[in-house]
Amino acid sequence: MKRLIYSALCAAVLIGATACEEFLETSSPSVVDETFVFSNIETARKALDGAYEAWRQVGGNHAFGDGLYYAADVAGSDIERHPEAYTAQLQRHRPEGFYENGVAAGIYTLNSYEDDNKSYSLYLRAFKCIGQATAVITAIEDAGEAANFVNDQPTELSQLYGEAVTMRANCYRELIRYYGDVPFGDSEGLVSRHAVYEQILADLIKVEPLMYRLGENGMDKSNFSRTFVQGLIGRIALDAAGYQTHRSDIEYVDSKGNPISFEQKGKPNANAGNAFYARRSDYRDFYETAKTYFKKVLDNPGTATLHLTDPRQPDANGKRVYDNPYQYFFQQMHQDCVQGSEHYADESIYEIVQTYGSGNNSRPYSFGRPAAGGSPRKVNNGYPCKNYGQGRINPAYYYGVFDPNDKRRDVSMTVTGSKGNGHEALIPPTPGSQTNGGGISLNKWDECRQELPNAKQRVSGINGPYMRMAEIYLGYAEACAVTGDEATARNYLEIIRKRSFPQGMDNTSGFIASCDDLLDAIIEERGFEFAGEGDRRWTIIRTGKVADKIKRIKELTAAMMNGLETQGYYTFENGNTISNYVYTKDVDAKTIYGYNLTAECQDKNDPVLYPGWRGQHDDWAAVGTAAGFSIAFTTYNLAIKGLFKHIDDAEAERLQEEGYTEVDWGKEFVKYREEYLDNVFKNYDYESAPVYLWPFTVNTLLSGGFTNGYGFAQE
Repeated sequence: MKRLIYSALCAAVLIGATACEEFLETSSPSVVDETFVFSNIETARKALDGAYEAWRQVGGNHAFGDGLYYAADVAGSDIERHPEAYTAQLQRHRPEGFYENGVAAGIYTLNSYEDDNKSYSLYLRAFKCIGQATAVITAIEDAGEAANFVNDQPTELSQLYGEAVTMRANCYRELIRYYGDVPFGDSEGLVSRHAVYEQILADLIKVEPLMYRLGENGMDKSNFSRTFVQGLIGRIALDAAGYQTHRSDIEYVDSKGNPISFEQKGKPNANAGNAFYARRSDYRDFYETAKTYFKKVLDNPGTATLHLTDPRQPDANGKRVYDNPYQYFFQQMHQDCVQGSEHYADESIYEIVQTYGSGNNSRPYSFGRPAAGGSPRKVNNGYPCKNYGQGRINPAYYYGVFDPNDKRRDVSMTVTGSKGNGHEALIPPTPGSQTNGGGISLNKWDECRQELPNAKQRVSGINGPYMRMAEIYLGYAEACAVTGDEATARNYLEIIRKRSFPQGMDNTSGFIASCDDLLDAIIEERGFEFAGEGDRRWTIIRTGKVADKIKRIKELTAAMMNGLETQGYYTFENGNTISNYVYTKDVDAKTIYGYNLTAECQDKNDPVLYPGWRGQHDDWAAVGTAAGFSIAFTTYNLAIKGLFKHIDDAEAERLQEEGYTEVDWGKEFVKYREEYLDNVFKNYDYESAPVYLWPFTVNTLLSGGFTNGYGFAQE
């Protein structure tokens, strides 16, 4: 095996010389020689700006927005699911559910975002970014500047150098998550992912002390800071330590060429070329690295702040109460999104910047509260405009796993969306999209929460929270648990739990006792913290918990279905009851409360305020006026009875006399049992290596001189 070094150009094995030239045109401001880069710091920064734009395309449209992230990360775990019928979306459902235990890998047909068009392919986009970042790195190194950098004495140039190294390492991490082993530097063919992990970790550890923390020297959350790099080292170390599915036809070695020893879990997947699921035998060494660098962030996070209390005050009329620091973070994500704003949420370490009014923004269109409105607003109803709602929630998780007292539940998931004409509506469990179907949805992003919602879809301007402080706390807790420091692990777990529950109700001891062990409790907590953000799928894969968690949710779902079928309702161990019917009524909330958009519920008996964090924009009339026309409708909220308790016949009759309408609810989940149970990770046997990876395209195979693994077709 060749010694691992980087090339200033993307390797010819990636996509062929023609495509490489197309990506690295000499006219690009990011691909320049050292003379141009060092004419002044402004030109050096300009050289990196093009690489940043390439990265934002990767992050915003592929790895933390649309593309493969959209297809599987936000719809393929024990928490999240896909809204549309299985047969209607085979190209997404199959990879989302491990290709039917690998059986369907060989017949899988590529989606548009996996083709060889550079606008859609994560693979090509990521390597474009790697090439541009490497050109900047090489120019700095060739000019001899890097040799003059001094640890813990960052300069503008060493910061820029560190950002380029970080960008390159981050892109490799994303490529490994989606494709497994990929080309690397000037090495021929596919390279052992473990060698790549070691090399990019070494690169990041080298540049970390050369960079500014958040808030130092004007460093903001749209650039890669020292704070982000410390968190990224922790992320990659957890990945390197974790379980992953490996090909049986590759020699796995470290960065020095030494064979890797594995601890295997389950059995090789005979449907996927005998791919095996395993972690390195020396995985604890990587956990020690993660522990070290997560602690560096905790000791000095710069301007990133994990709020343990909600700094917001009640509205002037005292009626709308907040008291939820978790909710506060996501409310901040909606603020000041108009063009020209430089607002970032306090807890964020790095945000993928989006521009209000333009671009292709997945929040909330794909990952937020659904809406059935038209777009643009002047042509059709659009209050708010259409939001598809790709990310949905498994009902058994919503009802049976989330603690009813956890303040994160209602922020994370919702049973209502927007009709698009200013009205709130219950989202039916029937397969579908928008507010017309798909069932329980993600809720962290909602255009109703913007002061000025958009006049068309996909242009909200809401940034992507790519790294936030809660991940550092829970990543550190995980690393401490694995390395034997259970007291510290429990402490950081408890910090996250205490901010998520009313005072004295976190019950951390009871929660840990209900899990397999402390580590399992930390991973479960991470699910509550990041529900709907696309974190869960990779977390349960790398921690080896994927089979157990999927089995649990399917067993909970089956019990729920059986209870609904036999007695019309089912009560989970946490006390929540799902029933065949719920009862809803349109309500003029603004007249009653003084607002439409609800916050933290203070009264669980109030059918308008509970569940919380829903409703509609407070003043659609003002939005219409700003758009140049008037609005003739009245905004309505939805009152819901029977969502978490069974309504008997007598109470149902009384509610209907009060104007409530009986609506099919639990019985619809039963009706679509195949979608909610049978097709969830269809045919997965809980033992075979999970096929969570994606195939290379035919052109990539031909240009690179390598083959697909995991049972994927070669042509």
